[in-house]
Amino acid sequence: MRAYLAPWSPQLLSILRMVTGFLFIAHGTQKWFSFPAPSEQPVELMSSVGVAGTLELVGGALMILGMFTRLTAFILSGLMAFAYFIAHAPNGFWPILNRGELAALYSFVFLYFAAAGGGPWSFDHVMRRRHDD
Repeated sequence: MRAYLAPWSPQLLSILRMVTGFLFIAHGTQKWFSFPAPSEQPVELMSSVGVAGTLELVGGALMILGMFTRLTAFILSGLMAFAYFIAHAPNGFWPILNRGELAALYSFVFLYFAAAGGGPWSFDHVMRRRHDD
């Protein structure tokens, strides 16, 4: 199996980035637009929920497109680490019990993108190729 999938690693990196951005942006649209599910409370821009929602919305879109991937992913990784330690860790050590497994997973996936970049199917890749020409 490894030999079959290995050549597809760069493309799968891009697909993982796009899917992660798509799933992540839904958290922002929920907070700001009550879509696809109603928001739990009204959001104020300068609140922690407002800042998180804005980063989720803008960062998710940038991740889908693969624009400024490394910087965006680094910021989003920090956002998710912050969310984990502020909202989940006080409720216990184990992520499955404190309901923080999604925040922890997002944090490490974004940290991976900060190191790996957006892959070949990204605006970053296209802009780098144009710059090199």
